[in-house]
Amino acid sequence: MFQNNRKTFGYICKLMDIKGYIDGGNLEQYCFGFNTELGNEISALRLAHAEINQELNEIELAIEYLALSQAIAPKPQLKNKIMSVLFADENINLNNLPPTSKYSNYENWLKAVEHLIPAEPFDDFFAHLLKQDEKIAQTLVVTKLDVPEEVHEVISESFFILKGTCTCKIGSNIFTLNAGDHLEIPLHTTHDVRIDSPYVVAILQHRFA
Repeated sequence: MFQNNRKTFGYICKLMDIKGYIDGGNLEQYCFGFNTELGNEISALRLAHAEINQELNEIELAIEYLALSQAIAPKPQLKNKIMSVLFADENINLNNLPPTSKYSNYENWLKAVEHLIPAEPFDDFFAHLLKQDEKIAQTLVVTKLDVPEEVHEVISESFFILKGTCTCKIGSNIFTLNAGDHLEIPLHTTHDVRIDSPYVVAILQHRFA
């Protein structure tokens, strides 16, 4: 009987200690990053005591909800600015080319392939395969010729303009492309290209499904 009472008393004291720890504010300070020195201690307590683990989960959810409720959505242009800065020093190595995207730096690409562009006067169409593997093919294209209407069912196509101007019609949408512009062509969609300048230099990119 006495032994059972001791166990009960010990359990109550343990609960009181846990409650006191929870009410003491250490968990909130830790979650907000005000007291990182408690990290090891709280991690151990979290594993040892379900009550502390539950309290930490509730605090973390409350912080997340607060952050989301007070969040200010950035302007759409901000992502483009950030990505443009990140890609500004993009290293274009012809032996290990990155995929082109709307964030690619056309000046860096042009500098990398300029020695491959034929001197004027040149034929109406020139193509030089830069890279091809099981996922992607990239071709340097110099063309004076329009591209007649076509559609791709399996291979995803994109254009990255390095020099010149052209007009691309995708379905009923019309896009004017200049140096630095990148355009993805959706699958199963008719498209054509009209060359508006004397010639266009572009990276033609195909992704294989």
